[in-house]
Amino acid sequence: MQRALFYGVLTAAVALPLGYFVEAWMGWVLFYAGLSLHLAMHYRNFSRLERWTRKPVLDASLEGDGDWDRIFRRLYRHEKELLEKIELRERDIARLIAAVHAMNDGIVLLDGNFYIQFCNKTAERQLGLDSTRDRGASIANILRQPEFVAYLAEADFSRPLTLRLDRYFERVLSLYLILYAEDCWLLQVKDITQTDRLDSMRRDFVANVSHELRTPLTVLSGFVETLQEIDVDAESRQHYLQLMGQQSTRMLSIVQDLLTLSSIESAPPPHDEVVDMATLVDKLYRDAEALSAGRHTIHLETEGQGDLLGAESELISAFANLVANAVRYTPNGGTITLSWKVSSEGAEFAVQDTGIGIDAKHIPRLTERFYRVDRGRSRDAGGTGLGLAIVKHSLSRHQATLEVTSKPGEGSRFAARFPASRIAGV
Repeated sequence: MQRALFYGVLTAAVALPLGYFVEAWMGWVLFYAGLSLHLAMHYRNFSRLERWTRKPVLDASLEGDGDWDRIFRRLYRHEKELLEKIELRERDIARLIAAVHAMNDGIVLLDGNFYIQFCNKTAERQLGLDSTRDRGASIANILRQPEFVAYLAEADFSRPLTLRLDRYFERVLSLYLILYAEDCWLLQVKDITQTDRLDSMRRDFVANVSHELRTPLTVLSGFVETLQEIDVDAESRQHYLQLMGQQSTRMLSIVQDLLTLSSIESAPPPHDEVVDMATLVDKLYRDAEALSAGRHTIHLETEGQGDLLGAESELISAFANLVANAVRYTPNGGTITLSWKVSSEGAEFAVQDTGIGIDAKHIPRLTERFYRVDRGRSRDAGGTGLGLAIVKHSLSRHQATLEVTSKPGEGSRFAARFPASRIAGV
């Protein structure tokens, strides 16, 4: 009994501290296990964040635990807002670049040393630039016109530079250099070819009108002075008066053609009245015979039937000028053919002759006021130099075009082509 009690006390004395030790050890194990799991969770989230920072993407699956989840959500929202702003900015920049490319004026952005940073498509066409190849190149090395190089060297950009280029055909450009962003330059290029041509035509028009009127006025003035100061016989007086009458008639024709041209240019669009083309073409044929007076062979050809919609007086004026020119510039014994053709595609009135013909270099300018291939021959033939200008404006008001084919010594063909919309009943 005593031995049993002794062993019991001894067992209790040993087991009690050993239990505390095991329990403490288990607590530390659990503590370190929990700490390890907690650190592992942070390491996993930190690794996920570290990988994301290497390649940030807008990914809603970026999630974490506890405070990490809130951090990831803030990052997601921030990244989403940032990408939206970047996308909006890129869209605005793309629209701005597209607008610059769509401009009619050429735009070239240069740095402080006049090296190309950007150019739009218009500038590429105007100056022969390539936005990819020429980026970073000096504009003076690309556009090697002496006037432009001197313009850059003088550095006086208060006035634009007018530059004439003649690669395939003459073009006139106006170049403006504008300082922006402290040390950068904007080169604006305007194509003023058409304006320059119009100015030239106006100058030529004034000079030609003065010349055309001065010649008959000089003749009239001379004859008047002669008749006033010198006694002449009746026959000479009659001859002088006849010449004066011819010059007066010439001046009257010039003034009349000028008034006709002015009225056509300033008149409102023509009313769509039906013009009886069968009757009109027949009248033109008879007029051609009357003007020719038997000196030429006149033919009339028709194909199809149809009338035109437009102003009859303007069409008569246009067609009559073509007929009169054919008679005027076809030598005696030549052939003149008037034709009127109608099809589903449109209509055509043409006058073909076997006259002197026209060199190809003159054809683009035939419809200019007072433009003559041979001034002396035209004046002798009685032309005013305004007939084809009247034809051009009359046809353009009817959406028609004038097509000219000619070879020197083989004759000419002038064709007025009308669209199908100008045919009555179509």
